[in-house]
Order: sequence, then structure tokens, then C-alpha cells
Amino acid sequence: MRYSFRQLEVFLAAAHFQNITKAADSLAMSQSAASSALKELENQFGIQLFDRVGKRLQLNELGRLYRPKVESLLAQAGELEQAFLQHTEVGALKVGATLTIGNYLAVELMARYMNSDSHPRVSLEVANTRTIAQRVIDFELDIGLIEGELQSPELEVIPWLADELVVFCAADHPLARQKVLSDDDLRTATWIMRESGSGTRQTADRGLHGLLPDLNILLELEHTEAIKRAVEAGLGIGCLSRVCLEDAFRRGNLVELAVPEHRRFDRQFYFILHKQKYRSAGIDRWMALCRELES
Repeated sequence: MRYSFRQLEVFLAAAHFQNITKAADSLAMSQSAASSALKELENQFGIQLFDRVGKRLQLNELGRLYRPKVESLLAQAGELEQAFLQHTEVGALKVGATLTIGNYLAVELMARYMNSDSHPRVSLEVANTRTIAQRVIDFELDIGLIEGELQSPELEVIPWLADELVVFCAADHPLARQKVLSDDDLRTATWIMRESGSGTRQTADRGLHGLLPDLNILLELEHTEAIKRAVEAGLGIGCLSRVCLEDAFRRGNLVELAVPEHRRFDRQFYFILHKQKYRSAGIDRWMALCRELES
């Protein structure tokens, strides 16, 4: 850039005071430094912005033309400086989310985030826990929202929202008539499950500990809606987050199955951030919006 903001400040001060000494005083500069800055600005572009009459500076037609442009530019520069100092400006964000969170919670959060005064954009990538974690590690995502337990020396894992998985079946499935399933019922049932590497599968496997070698898993699918449709079609029973089953339970298409008390399917949703990632105002705002779901 062939001019400096300081030169532009001298130009505006000189235009206001019509005297280089008073302009210099207003900017806490020496008279010679202010005079040099103004001359350098004019010489850079081979122009003259003032008519000089003794010690008096009078804006000429070119100076009058550029004055409002310079005022606008410096006003914007001042706003940017304040934003840097206060780091409160909410900007564009790259978010990664696992399937349950991405499909059932993230869209509302995106809408609320983009409704900020600056109308920032949000890009959302939906994948399983393993993929989202790697993308955060590689700095390809600003923040991840995951539903699986994770340990990584490069990531900060912050608890967010409590969740639970629910075992469910079609309304006309034979198990739908039982008050509580036994371990034998779980062992002999046909299952439609999420794929390995997903947080949902991790929690389901933990809840079914001791039965896993004997389970009859017919299908492993990556998408919750595909699992719900397969279960609704009578292909087997499933185990998914209550978040993605509430509508189907209300409609009566699917029903919740009660499992033995020692079978626990509770879990936690987490934020993940790279430990070296700068915590911007946008990230703080996103996390605050997410935490509002807890209440």
C-alpha cells in the first residue's frame, strides 16, 4: 500500500484546522513530522490536495473530493481496531458435528448464530466422531460437537449436554408387548445398529456389555434415519438417541423398549477444540448458544 493511515490522519487534521502546526498538535506529532507526512502522501501520487497561502492550508477541489472517502476509510479502520481490541466481533465459523447432533440439534443453533448483528456464516460438516476429531486436529474445523468419548493429547474435550440412548422397535414388533426385556431377549433379537467408530455405537456397545459376542446384528448403517426406517419396516430392533426418536414415538410409528436396570445407555455430548486453537468471539458465542439447550 502506497499510503499510511498516519498520512491520512494528517490530511484530515490539516483539512480541519487549515494549519499544519495545529494539525500536528492534535495528533501529538511534531510540526515537521506532520508536514513531511502530508508531503509524502502528495508526492507518492503526484497530486496536490491543498492550496498553500502562507501558513494557511486550504483544501483544493481534489482535496474536497477525497476528504469524505478518507473520513469513511479511517472510520472503518477505527471500528476494526476496536473489534481487534475487544475481540467481540462474531465471524464465520466452521463447525463439525456427529450425526445425531448435526441432524437434530445443529441446524437450530446455526440459525440463531447467523442471526447475530453481523450475520456471520456457519458451515457444518456432519460425520462420525472419529472423522470430526481428526478434522479438528488438522485445524480444518474450528470446533466439533461429538457424542462419543474421546481421548487425544491434541484436543480439549469439554462436557456439554447429557443424552441417553433408547432401545426401540416397530409398534407391531413382538417385543413391543413386553413390559421389560431380559438379557436373553436382547441376545436373541435381531439388531439394526450404527457403524463402528460412531459415538452412538460406542455407547450402545457399553450398554450391551457381556452380550456383544452373541448379538445378532443384521445391519450396520451410518444414518439414523435409515436405521429408523429399517426398524419401522420390522427388520429388527435398534438403539439410538432419544433426541432423534421423539417425533416417531409421538406418532406411534416406533415404541420404546424397557431394558434391565443394569443396562445403562446414558452418555454425554462434548465440545472438542484443538488445544492450540485461539478461542475467538465466534467460538465463545457458539458454545454459549449450545449451552442454552441445557436449560
